[in-house]
Amino acid sequence: MSTFYKMILKQFYPVFLISLLFFVLILQLVDLFTNLWKYLDNDAAIKDILLVSFYYFPKCISYSLPISLLFSVSYTLGILYTNNELIMVFGSGVPLWKFILPFIVTGVLLSFGSFYFEENIVIDSFKQKNSLSRVLLNQSVSFSNTNVTVLTENNRVIYYADYYNDNNKTLSGLIVFIREENKGFSKRIDAEYATWRDEEWELVNCRVFQWDEKREYINESNLDRYTDPILNEPPSTFRKTARNVDEMPIEEALEWIDSLKKAGLPVREALTSFYKRFSFSLTPFIVSLLSAAIGGSFKKNILLMSLLSSLVVSVLFYVLQMVTVIFANLGYISPLSGAFSPFFIFLVSGLWAFRFVKT
Repeated sequence: MSTFYKMILKQFYPVFLISLLFFVLILQLVDLFTNLWKYLDNDAAIKDILLVSFYYFPKCISYSLPISLLFSVSYTLGILYTNNELIMVFGSGVPLWKFILPFIVTGVLLSFGSFYFEENIVIDSFKQKNSLSRVLLNQSVSFSNTNVTVLTENNRVIYYADYYNDNNKTLSGLIVFIREENKGFSKRIDAEYATWRDEEWELVNCRVFQWDEKREYINESNLDRYTDPILNEPPSTFRKTARNVDEMPIEEALEWIDSLKKAGLPVREALTSFYKRFSFSLTPFIVSLLSAAIGGSFKKNILLMSLLSSLVVSVLFYVLQMVTVIFANLGYISPLSGAFSPFFIFLVSGLWAFRFVKT
């Protein structure tokens, strides 16, 4: 079988690399010509436009990998079937699943590799691409927020602020309720503003309301400065929810999702995007299975039919993924189901398609 595997891989890898470069080029041109008139309208320099394309290159590889793998596997098998080179293989009793094992192994390895590539290269470069694009297009994104209400994880502290300034890490028009461990009232603090210092909030020009020693009356006191170790909710919790989970590494994404939960803000969209990162990394394995099942179905026009089938399957996958993600964001299904449903549907479809493969 090693000779057969070498024969397959020798035909497969050149086709895979050429198709990968082809689809990367298509994505680069689409992005460039979509925004080119905007760049020129804002007098963007040519070197900056090229730099945007450079930062976008790793993301294009990530997008192009599944469809390139699908095309190259189906094309390679189609050529082998058309040239009758597999008659001896199947005539000797070698099952199809064993013959296509190199494609399945390649799909599995590319799944792990794409996840590592995404986490260590794509996320950072894609973030820089979006940041530079916003600068060239004069688009600004602010994480400052208004009318912010945050409930801490232990439910003991409630913050309400008129305005959160993300640049200065300050809260203006702040009201803080601190509850006791039994959830009873402990104190209320009205502050003109608060500043984040030494991992806790420092409140300025405060009015503090709390029980007297006998818990019969509420006393009021005025303080220029007020600090308390319990007031340690990080500034990221107060940010406007305009951040993109696709631009965050795993740890930062988990922290962001946790901050959304603490703030009582919608978390479905962020959670679905987070799960989709893992499901998308499994796409190479799925497309290698599907392409191995449909690769021998074409006897004529192998190049055209392989390209067409790759585009059709890719469009169906991305449309299905888009629909399930929308359903997850709307609450019809769970975020986990929204991210992984396309994977399992195409996995079952690939296994079912093997029933009709001629060997």
